Amino acid sequence: MLAISPISAFDDNYIWLLRQEDSDQALVVDPGDEEPVIERLEDEGLRLAAILLTHHHQDHIGGVADLLVRWPQARVLGPRDPRIPAVTDPVGEGDSIIPPGMEASFRVLSVPGHTSTHIAYLGAGALFCGDTLFTAGCGRVFDGTFDQLAASLERIASLPPETLVYCAHEYTLANLGFAAWVEPDSLALAQRTARARKLRAAGRPTVPSTLAEELATNPFLRTGVPTVRAAAEGFAGSTLTRGEQVFAALRHWKDSRYD
Repeated sequence: MLAISPISAFDDNYIWLLRQEDSDQALVVDPGDEEPVIERLEDEGLRLAAILLTHHHQDHIGGVADLLVRWPQARVLGPRDPRIPAVTDPVGEGDSIIPPGMEASFRVLSVPGHTSTHIAYLGAGALFCGDTLFTAGCGRVFDGTFDQLAASLERIASLPPETLVYCAHEYTLANLGFAAWVEPDSLALAQRTARARKLRAAGRPTVPSTLAEELATNPFLRTGVPTVRAAAEGFAGSTLTRGEQVFAALRHWKDSRYD
């Protein structure tokens, strides 16, 4: 059985630790900082067998070099991107992988937008999506495009609703605040916000969520919902006929007025 747990890093990053029960081998996803990973693995008597990377930003890859000094045999799987020189096993859309030390198989999804080469890993009922989809939100557009990110989110929205969403940041409460701007009368949003506040007050993460929860409360996955479209049109000051336009308006609204 696969066990998944968070390693907190920086102010709000989650580095995901995966291990098979009864095994001393482990895998980490997006280790932007090596110190908490080394501490956790040594405390639990684990050996690092593999690293999965979703994109090139430093808060996701910054710890890789020092982790490889400590565990030089570890394989590094990530997108084909010259900005990530530590990758030993480049992977991309459609690849099926069984990382070293794991029994579970993962499918690689191309989900550009936040960055042009962003990927995600889907397996064991879980989606490791980096900064493409957040709990109640999504990543900003950096060197990708708005249309790319809208299409990536639409693709994720088509996955099974019970899929567990393991994003890389604890942004839930802030994202829910913006979602309430978009759908102020949503009971589902109010209930989710109350649950998230209780979890954070207890020092517990709000991640993972389920895709079903995201579909019910995340405005960036709800661009076809009339109330969301109307709110986006109110910000844009014009009629929006396509989901990509609604998405772009929401993202510009959050970037310019909320964040």
